Amino acid sequence: MTDQFYKSIRELRSEAGENAQAAAGILMAYRDRARALNDTSNAFITIPDECEKAGAVETAMRGSRPLFGVPYSCKDVFRTRGIRTTAGSRVLRDFVPEDDAAVVTKLKRAGATLVGKTNLHEFCYGITGENPVFGTPANPYDSTRFAAGSSSGSVVSVATGMAAFSVGTDTGGSVRVPAALCGVAGLKPTYGLIDTEGSIPFCWTLDHVGLVTRNCLDAATVLEVLAGWDEGRDRSSGSRLADAITTAGESALNGVRIGIPRSHFFENADREILAAADNALSRLRDAGAILVELETPDMTHVRTASLAIQLVEALSWHGPLMATKAHLYGDDVRRGLVQGQFILAEHYVQSLRYMEGLRKDFAALFRHADVLVTPTTPIVAPRLGTTMVSLDGREELIGNALTRYTCVFNLTGNPVLTVPCGRHSTGLPMGLQIVGRPYEDARVVGIGNALEMIGVAGFQNPQSIS
Repeated sequence: MTDQFYKSIRELRSEAGENAQAAAGILMAYRDRARALNDTSNAFITIPDECEKAGAVETAMRGSRPLFGVPYSCKDVFRTRGIRTTAGSRVLRDFVPEDDAAVVTKLKRAGATLVGKTNLHEFCYGITGENPVFGTPANPYDSTRFAAGSSSGSVVSVATGMAAFSVGTDTGGSVRVPAALCGVAGLKPTYGLIDTEGSIPFCWTLDHVGLVTRNCLDAATVLEVLAGWDEGRDRSSGSRLADAITTAGESALNGVRIGIPRSHFFENADREILAAADNALSRLRDAGAILVELETPDMTHVRTASLAIQLVEALSWHGPLMATKAHLYGDDVRRGLVQGQFILAEHYVQSLRYMEGLRKDFAALFRHADVLVTPTTPIVAPRLGTTMVSLDGREELIGNALTRYTCVFNLTGNPVLTVPCGRHSTGLPMGLQIVGRPYEDARVVGIGNALEMIGVAGFQNPQSIS
């Protein structure tokens, strides 16, 4: 495996310099790699043939360009002018937008170049990443296992060196879960921090734009662009957020209060995952952090409230399409949308009220801690075709298991980062989840970077990809 396709954003930015031809050469190399690996990875739905127009590149060079020449992928729910946007479904198979989503516009202005549109669980409705229309993306560490979803292709494209970073969406864990199972960093920023305009929605109340990178400094660079913190700046490289995180380094852990909500988040999980999380906590303490045991809020109705909100809002968007194109939907999506018809307005309103209560409960925890740390998922990547998992003799639907530790933070809106924290005895990655106060995204990413620096977290090239 060559390291050519695993360079950091700063390395790629330096390689591109101010040269449009160099930027185009980098893009073409990544697209060639994507085409070569896509038959087995199923990461991409569309890889454009044409190179970026010179005029577009020159425009990017005249303004702020922290991502100039950096090749990225985006989940195929973001509108891309002149490039089809399918949402992973036959329903929109031939839809070609006339405009770009807000995140695509910002990335263009920052000089990033699009490798292609990535695969996903149809209309984001599912956590396994299964897609009978465009194929199911394979886990890069073991092709017999799920990459998970719904941002499956985004994560696989980054883990296999087909893109330097990717932009996905996260409604209940759709960036963090596949990132944890595929050994990369996945960031769900504070709710609303990154504009969702121009993306095909699944659930407006819970949808977050999320980032997939191989390290936290890269996440900081992309976050600053998409959060709008770089507006009006004209700099040739770097990111002030990434610069600040680099300067802080390991000292970002000194005196930080790490909250440990053991109830729920450390229960009914693979013992190796729990051991990896405890090891990370021990290393955090050794690096100067203060560990604080916390009482977890009541999580009994989190999954129910999340689904009630999702299904009602999804149905409200899909209803007109279902009236004429129901036969084009996958069976699982169609069944779920039908269920949405039976959720009463009272159930929906009560779920929203419950969500507000959860926000207050978790805000109270942050009076005693600066961040929370938990495992990202209770299991490693399941085998393809798995529908139920068993932990400590308890049977659980795969979707419930994979999102058990993640979906609550879509309800609360907190920023959350997952970072890889070692390999399971199966050789599969395990993830550690860092949760911050709303709008303290920089602190969350900074702690993730510090974990990478002390060797607790970090990307490892998957051995199954050549």
